[in-house]
Amino acid sequence: MKIRLLVAAANIGFMFLLLVGIAAQAAEVKVLSGFAMQKVMEDLGPKFERATGYKLAITFASSGAVVKRIQGGDIADVVVIPRQEIDGFVKDGKAAAGNVTVVARSGMGVAVRKGAPRPDISSPEALKRTVLAAKSITYGNPAHGSASGIHFAKVLDRLGIANEMKSKTVFAKIPDPVAVGLLVANGEAEIAVHQFVELIPVAGIEIVGPLPGDLQSTEIFAAKIMAEVKDADASKALINFLSTPEAAVVIEAKGTETATP
Repeated sequence: MKIRLLVAAANIGFMFLLLVGIAAQAAEVKVLSGFAMQKVMEDLGPKFERATGYKLAITFASSGAVVKRIQGGDIADVVVIPRQEIDGFVKDGKAAAGNVTVVARSGMGVAVRKGAPRPDISSPEALKRTVLAAKSITYGNPAHGSASGIHFAKVLDRLGIANEMKSKTVFAKIPDPVAVGLLVANGEAEIAVHQFVELIPVAGIEIVGPLPGDLQSTEIFAAKIMAEVKDADASKALINFLSTPEAAVVIEAKGTETATP
């Protein structure tokens, strides 16, 4: 009788674990991520799914577009975008209160076509001379919500050459994370200014260096569970995974740096 009871208990325990496993596999985390983190998330996504059994449904857009979607009523479990945008979500009640998990950071750099002369960008004045001398430049389109593009437009204004550069500026037709670099690789623009994380994956270009001095903008990317989360456990598992040593290896390999708040 005891043997039968033990077998029955074991079977019940097995079925419970099986049901838990099925539930975990069935749970899906809806993620809205900025383009800057696309390469990172595309690499980490399958690793997270294999490690946890949860599924990810990730939509990528510019950080500005992610903000508009959330403000317009779109529902997500987790967002991965610049820290300041997340702070706005918390203030508006769109994201749950509590700690924000900083995932990575990326500075902005200048790139040219592979084999082209490397221009002088060692100082703000040198950068000014370089972009004025260039036949064409490209950067993230501020109209598409590109955070780096919005920043560089301010840099041009600060340098006093915003009007001069309008006729030389070539914007990508679509808000793709590598489109800025591809314009230079394809010879459609001479110089690109963009986040390192979105320039490094592009073949056919060379990174000249970072924006000089206080013209630099270091973007802090963070992950946050939203207020209307459907599966808090699955979402928390993703947040925790993004802070693991395994994730750190991928983050740094994709051109970003691990970061602390």
